[in-house]
Amino acid sequence: MGMDFSTLRTLISRYCVGEENWVDSRTIYIGHKEPPPGTEAYIPQRYPDNRIVSSKYTFWNFIPKNLFEQFRRIANFYFLIIFLVQLIIDTPTSPITSGLPLFFVITVTAIKQGYEDWLRHKADNSVNQCPVHVVQHGKVVRKQSRKLRVGDVVLVKENETFPCDLILLSSSRDDGTCFVTTASLDGESSHKTYYAVQDTKAYNTEEEVDSIQATIECEQPQPDLYKFVGRINIYMNNEPAARPLGSENLLLRGATLKNTEYIYAVSIYTGMETKMALNYQAKSQKRSAVEKSMNAYLVVYLCILISKAFINTVLKYVWQANPNRDEPWYNERTETEKQRHIVIRAFTDFLAYMVLFNYIIPVSMYVTVEMQKFLGSYFIMWDDEMFDEELGERAMVNTSDLNEELGQVEYVFTDKTGTLTENNMEFIECCVDGHVYVPDVICNGQVMPGAASMDMIDSSPGPGARDSEELFFRALCLCHTVQVKEEETVDGIKQGIHQGKATSFYISSSPDEVALVEGMKRLGFTYLRLKDSHMEILNREDEIERFELLEVLTFDSVRRRMSVIVRASTGEIYLFCKGADSSIFPRVVSGKVDQVRARVEHNAVEGLRTLCVAYRPLTPEQYQEVCHLLNSAKLALQDRDKKLAEAYDLIETDLILLGATAVEDRLQEKAADTIESLHKAGMKVWVLTGDKMETAAATCYASKLFRRSTQILELTTKRTEEQSLHDVLFDLSRTVLRQYGGMTRDTFSSLSGDCVDYGLIIDGATLSAVLKPGQEDSNSGNYKEIFLEICRNCSAVLCCRMAPLQKAQIVKLIKASKEHPITLAIGDGANDVSMILEAHVGIGIMGKEGRQAARNSDYAIPKFKHLKKMLLVHGHYYYIRISELVQYFFYKNVCFIFPQFLYQFFCGFSQQPLYDTAYLTLYNISFTSLPILLYSLIEQHINMDILKKDPSLYRDIAKNCLLRWPIFIYWTFLGVYDAVVMFFGAYFLFDNTTFTSNGQMFGNWTFGTLVFTVLVFTVTFKLALDTHYWTWINHFVIWGSLIFFVIFSLLWGGIIWPFLNYQRMYYVFMQMLSSGPAWLSIILLITAGLLPDVLKKVVCRALWPTTTERIQNADKLYNGQLSEFSPLASLHPAAQQRRDGPAPQRNPPNPRRSEPLAKKLMFTRWRNTPDYCTFPPLLQFADGSRHSGRGGAGPETSV
Repeated sequence: MGMDFSTLRTLISRYCVGEENWVDSRTIYIGHKEPPPGTEAYIPQRYPDNRIVSSKYTFWNFIPKNLFEQFRRIANFYFLIIFLVQLIIDTPTSPITSGLPLFFVITVTAIKQGYEDWLRHKADNSVNQCPVHVVQHGKVVRKQSRKLRVGDVVLVKENETFPCDLILLSSSRDDGTCFVTTASLDGESSHKTYYAVQDTKAYNTEEEVDSIQATIECEQPQPDLYKFVGRINIYMNNEPAARPLGSENLLLRGATLKNTEYIYAVSIYTGMETKMALNYQAKSQKRSAVEKSMNAYLVVYLCILISKAFINTVLKYVWQANPNRDEPWYNERTETEKQRHIVIRAFTDFLAYMVLFNYIIPVSMYVTVEMQKFLGSYFIMWDDEMFDEELGERAMVNTSDLNEELGQVEYVFTDKTGTLTENNMEFIECCVDGHVYVPDVICNGQVMPGAASMDMIDSSPGPGARDSEELFFRALCLCHTVQVKEEETVDGIKQGIHQGKATSFYISSSPDEVALVEGMKRLGFTYLRLKDSHMEILNREDEIERFELLEVLTFDSVRRRMSVIVRASTGEIYLFCKGADSSIFPRVVSGKVDQVRARVEHNAVEGLRTLCVAYRPLTPEQYQEVCHLLNSAKLALQDRDKKLAEAYDLIETDLILLGATAVEDRLQEKAADTIESLHKAGMKVWVLTGDKMETAAATCYASKLFRRSTQILELTTKRTEEQSLHDVLFDLSRTVLRQYGGMTRDTFSSLSGDCVDYGLIIDGATLSAVLKPGQEDSNSGNYKEIFLEICRNCSAVLCCRMAPLQKAQIVKLIKASKEHPITLAIGDGANDVSMILEAHVGIGIMGKEGRQAARNSDYAIPKFKHLKKMLLVHGHYYYIRISELVQYFFYKNVCFIFPQFLYQFFCGFSQQPLYDTAYLTLYNISFTSLPILLYSLIEQHINMDILKKDPSLYRDIAKNCLLRWPIFIYWTFLGVYDAVVMFFGAYFLFDNTTFTSNGQMFGNWTFGTLVFTVLVFTVTFKLALDTHYWTWINHFVIWGSLIFFVIFSLLWGGIIWPFLNYQRMYYVFMQMLSSGPAWLSIILLITAGLLPDVLKKVVCRALWPTTTERIQNADKLYNGQLSEFSPLASLHPAAQQRRDGPAPQRNPPNPRRSEPLAKKLMFTRWRNTPDYCTFPPLLQFADGSRHSGRGGAGPETSV
C-alpha cells in the first residue's frame, strides 16, 4: 500500500509541478487525426487553450485579493488595529475618528486599482475574441482566437497576425516560402523568410491540407525566440517519412504575414505557452522610492508613539502610587475595575494612550498621497508639448503610483529600432573610385558626381571610369536579398517602375538593402524582380538585363559581409561582395582603396552607415571549385555553420574594390538632443536591441550616445572566440580602472572633459556566458561583479542581439547591484514588454510595432523626444512636491500631538484630551489638508523653461536626497520645537493672566483651543513660506482654510452647541477671542514658532546656496524671464544659426570645437560665481567674441 502511495505522490508531483525530465517533448496530431494503426500508439495530451491573460484580478477574487494587498501596507494594517482597539476597549476618542479615514483610503485605492485592471481585461478580451480561420473536415471555419487548440490547422491571410505558434505546412507561393515581420517580437520590422515542410508544401487547398496525416514531435515550450527543435512524421501509404523541423519552420504568435497571399499551418503552442507569452514578466506591484521612505519614517514614528504610550503608562502608575492621588472623589473606580489584575489594567491604559496619541501617524497622508498621484498624473496627459499631431496621440498614464520616481532615474534602458530611430533608411551617397554620386543630381540625363569636400580625380568620369561606375551600380542591384512586391494599379492609373508596369515596392530582411536598391533606382539602375532564378534589372537606356543567380553567400555578423555569384547574359561569371569596410578592405587586391577609405571614414564620422562594394570575375573552372566547396559544406550534418564559414572565407578573396555607399538610418526627431540632455542630467543610457552590432553602433554614434572621442570596448562573441571570456573581462576591467584609478565614474562630474569616455558593446551570447552561474570555473562566480564594475565606469553601454528576456535580465542585474539605482526602460515593441515590467519605471512608445509595449507600461508617450520633458520637468516637479508633502505631513502631526503628550504631565496622566473631538477629527481632514494637497499639485520651485534648458539641475534631486534622514530629523525637531513653544508659551503666558475682561477664568478647553489655534496658523504659514509659485488658487486655499477654521470654531462653539446637550465647547472660542492677551499670545507664538526656520533659510541661502536657490534668486531679479537671459540661450544651435546666416547641410570640419566652450560657461555659471546673477560679462562673451570662424557651435548632423 505504501508503495502505491509513493507512486501516486510521484505522479501527482510530476503532473502538478511539470517536472522537466518527466515529459521533455510533446506529440501533436495534425488536424487531431490518429496515426495509421500499427505505426505508433495514439496518446491524446491535454494542452491549455489559446487564451492570453494579463489582468491581475477576477470578478470573484478582487475583494479578498485587493484587501490583502492593501493591508500589506504598514499604515493600513496599523490603522485597522487601532480601529479594532477603539471598538473593543473604552478609549478617550471615538472609533469613527480612525475608522472613517481608513475606510475612505481603502475604497479610493480599490476603485482606482479595479478600474486599471478592468482596462487590462478589456484589452485581453479584444485579443482573445479576435476571429481566426481553422480548417475542419475540409472546410474553413471561423473561430474565436481563445478557442484554438494545439493540433488545429489554421489558415492565415496576408497582413494577419499569427494567433499562436505554428509550423508552416504550405503557402500560396510555389516554393513553399512565406515572408514575415517579427516587429512586435524582436523589434526588427524587416521581412524574414520562413519555409514550409518539403513534403506538404504542395497541399494548397483546404481538402488537400485536411488529408495530411502526420504527427509532430517537438520540445516543450521554452522562451528562446530563435531556438526550436522538432521533427514531423508524415504517413504516406502507412510508411512514416521523418523530416527535421527548425526555427525556420516555426511562425511565432504576434508576427505578421507579409507579401504572401495565404498560408496553412498547424498550431503547436497556444495561449500562455507561446514563446511570446513566455517572454512576458508577471506584472508585479511597483513601489516607488518615496513610498519606501514613507514606510521607514512610519516605523520611526510608530516607535515614538509606542515609547510615548509606554512612558505615560509607567508615569501614571508612579503618580497613582500615592494613595491620595489614586482615586479622586469625582472619579471613583467601580468594583469590577478594582478587582481587575494590574497587568490587564496597565495594558488597557497602554492601548488607551496609543489611541490618544495615534494621530502622530497620519492616515490622511496616504489619502492625500493617493489623490496627489492620481490628480497629478493628469498634468502629463494634459501636456500639449507631449501631444503628437502625426499620431494624434498624447501621453498616457497607466500607473499613477510612480510619478515621483520619474524624478529619480539613474539608468535609462532604451530599445533602438522604432524607439531611437524611425526605422526609415535613406540612401545618401555613393563613392565610385573616388567620385562621389548624390542621387537626383542629374543634368541632361547624365548623373553628375556630387560636389563635396573631396578632390575629384576628374571633373567628368572617363570611359574607363564609366565602366566601373556601371559595374558598381549593377553590383548593388544584384548583391542583396530584396523581394519585389507588385502592387495593383491605383484607381485605374498605372504608375510604375517605368511606364506600363504596375507599381512595386521593395521589401527585405534588412532596411539597408532596400535603401541601397532604391538609391540605385534614383541613380538610373532599377532592380525589377527575381524570376526563375534570374535577376532582372533595368539600366539607364531602359533595357532589361538578365543575370542568372547561381549562389547567395548569406550575411552573418561574424563575417560582416554578403556575396552573390551571378552569370551575365554574355556568359561571364561574377562574384559581387558587399560588407563592412573592416571586412572588405583586407580582402581587396586592387582598386582605388585610399580614396574610397577616406570617403568611408568621412561618412562614418557623420554618423552614416557605410558599406564597401567589391567584385571578382570567376572563370568556369574557378566557379566549379566554388560549387564543390559550397556543396560539401551544405551537406555536412555536424558543424555545418562552421564549415560554411570556412568555405565563404576561401571564396571571398582577391577582390577588386569598386566603391562605397552611405545610408542614414533616420533618427527620431530630437533623439540625439534627448540623449545628450539625459547624460547631462547624470543618467546613464544603455541601448538594448535585438539588432546587429554594426547597425546599432552606427545609431549610437548618430544619437550621440557614443561621441567621437569615446573609446569603444567590445565584449562580443567575436572577441571571446579569440581569447577566453575570463581574459577579456579582466583586460577590459584593467583598461577602465587604470583610467579612473579605482574610483567609479560616478565620482566625476560628467562636465569635466579631461577623462576618457568609455563605451561598452556586448552581445546576447556573451551576456548569457557572463550571467551563467559558474560550475567548472571557480572564478566565473564573480564575472557578474567584474562586468558590473566595467559598466559602471562606462558612460554608455550598447547591448545587441538581445532576446526579450535578456533585456529584462540586464535591467534586473543593474537593479540588484549594490547601489540599487532607479531604472527606467523605454521601448515600443512586444519584445520590450519584459524589460518595461522589470524596470522601476516602464515607458512604452506608441510606435509602428503595435501597442503591446504601451499597454504594459506605466507611462506611454508618442515619441522618444517626449522623455526629456517627462523626466526633467514632470519628474523633477513630482519629486519636489511629494517630498515636501511627506515631510510636511509628519511635521504637522508632531506639532499636533506633542502638546497632547506634554499635557498629560499636567492632568495626572488621566488620558484627558487637550483638544476637542471635532478638532481631533478635522485637523488632518479639513483644516490643514487642502493647502498641502494643492501645493503638491501645482508647486513649481523653478521655471519650467529653465529645467528644460539646464538638465544638470536634475542632479540636485538625485538619489532621493530630499527624503534623506538628516532632512527628516530636521523636520521632526522643527515640529517638536513648535509644539514646545505653543504648549509652554500658552502655559506661561496664562500663568498669571488667568482672567478675561469680565473676570472669568480660563478653563482647560480654552487652553486647548488656544494651543490649537496657534497650531493651525503656524503650520499653514510654514507652508506659505515654502511656496514659490503663487496663483489665485493658492491664496484662496491657504487663506480660505484659515478662515474656514475660524468660522467653524465660531459655529461649533456658539451656535450649534446650544441645541445639543453637550456644553464643553460652548462659547469657548468666542471667550478666548474676547481676551486681549490671547490675541497677543497667538501673534507672539506664531512668530516664535516660525522664526528658526526663516533664519535657517536666510542664512543658508546667503552663505551656502544650492544651484536651485541661485536660480530662484536670479529668476526674481529677471522677473521670471531668466530663461531668456540665460547664457545657454546664446549657445543653442538655433541662435548660432541666426547669427551666422544659413547653416550648411553637414557638419563643419570640427564641430566638437564648441563643446568645451559650452562646458566652460556652464561650469562658471553654476560653480564659480558666488551669485548666479553676474550675467552681463558672460552674455557679452557668448555673443561678442567670435572665437574663430569654425569655433561656433555649428549645427550637428541633421538626423
